[in-house]
Amino acid sequence: MNVPWRDRRGRFLPLKASVLILMFVPGMLSAYWYATGELGGRPLHELILNTGLWTIRFFLISLAITPIRSVLQWPQLLMVRRTVGVTAMIYGLIHLSLFVVDKKGQLLVVVSEIALRFYLTIGLIALLGLVALGTTSTDAAVRRMGRGWKRLHRLSYPIAVLAILHYFIQAKANVSEPVFVAGLYVWLMAWRALPASWQRPAAIYPALAIIAGFATAGIEFAWYSLATHINAWRVLMANESVSFGLRPAHWVVIVTLTLTALIIIRRMPSLPRRRLIPLRIG
Repeated sequence: MNVPWRDRRGRFLPLKASVLILMFVPGMLSAYWYATGELGGRPLHELILNTGLWTIRFFLISLAITPIRSVLQWPQLLMVRRTVGVTAMIYGLIHLSLFVVDKKGQLLVVVSEIALRFYLTIGLIALLGLVALGTTSTDAAVRRMGRGWKRLHRLSYPIAVLAILHYFIQAKANVSEPVFVAGLYVWLMAWRALPASWQRPAAIYPALAIIAGFATAGIEFAWYSLATHINAWRVLMANESVSFGLRPAHWVVIVTLTLTALIIIRRMPSLPRRRLIPLRIG
């Protein structure tokens, strides 16, 4: 019997088992908070938000696994990419199901709201794309689809853009986390745009971190300029100081520079072990 925490030879895979357990934690915590009344006055609404948030988080983590595996020279990480991607799909389906429950199961109301609200429309398109990716992630689907499989799974990047845009519009005024997520996505896409020979040197990664940080500040400025009545220039100027707390651009730089430090540490040559010579007495 094939189980996710074993390989094809039946050997136990600690990394895969650990990741699989971690995938359940956000959902279980949300369910516990809902059952104990810790989600405020609109618990179902908060549950919908939480599952949607983790859908986007897991989806972007699945996209980040390939570059992280490459730059950290950690090939074993690839074995969990499918698990994380399918988890994102499952959370997305739960997110949609809870939305239907919130509308008392009235499918006509659900359909009309999705059709009339732009952010719901693009959210559904992103979810359908995620379902297409998740249901074709099996080995059998890869063999059956051939080259078409790669073409389909390249759509994961525009699907991610739709998911992030859905997150922005839903968040409305406070878009700190969507901006942070968008900044990490910029870093990811910048890395993918690099020629393969440029992805290897560790010196390129501080530059990528700075580029992603400036892009994050630009995205935040553009959002507040175009979608709100908040003074976008004041928001932009807040990036010049940390006296009022760290901005999303700061966090993007911190996260990506941390990855840079891990790359450098990972590539440091290990010190040769000294061979112990037995001491002769007499």
